[in-house]
Amino acid sequence: MTQFRIRSATEEDVPLILTFILDLARYEKLEHEVVATAETLRATLFGQPRFAEVLFGEEDGQAVAFALFFHNYSTFVGRPGLYLEDVFVRPEFRGRGYGKAMLARLASIAVERNCGRFEWAVLDWNTPAIAFYKSLGARAVDEWTIFRMTGAALRKLAAQNQRT
Repeated sequence: MTQFRIRSATEEDVPLILTFILDLARYEKLEHEVVATAETLRATLFGQPRFAEVLFGEEDGQAVAFALFFHNYSTFVGRPGLYLEDVFVRPEFRGRGYGKAMLARLASIAVERNCGRFEWAVLDWNTPAIAFYKSLGARAVDEWTIFRMTGAALRKLAAQNQRT
C-alpha cells in the first residue's frame, strides 16, 4: 500500500522546486518562458521577505506533486486571499487523488488563515484541469480578463514613476 503525504518545502528543496517548474512548463508548452534559477528561487522563496510558499506531495517519500502559492488581498472582502500560482502532479501519478489532496490542503490553509478567497488561473485549452476544478466546486470567473506586463513594457512604465 502506498502512502501519500504533503509537506512544506525547505530551502534544500530549491533544485526540486525548479525541476517541477520546468516539468510544468513543458506540460504547458511554455518552457521557453522559464527564466527562474535556483538562485532566484532561493532568494524569493526562502529569503526575507518570503514571497511565496511551496508544498510537495510525496508518494512513499518520492515527490510526485507540487503547489506554489502566495497571499493576495481582496478589498471587497476585506481579507487576504490565497492565490495558487502553480499546481502540478507528474503525469504518471495522476488519477490517484493527489491533485485533489493538494487542493484540499491549500483550501485548509486558506480557511486556517481566514482567507476570503482561494483562486488560480488555468489555461483555456486545459480542459481536463477545468473539468477537474469544476468537479471540486470551483467556478470560472469569466467576466474578468487577466492582464500581464513584463520585460520592456514593465521597465518603460516603471521609468515613468516620478518620486518626490
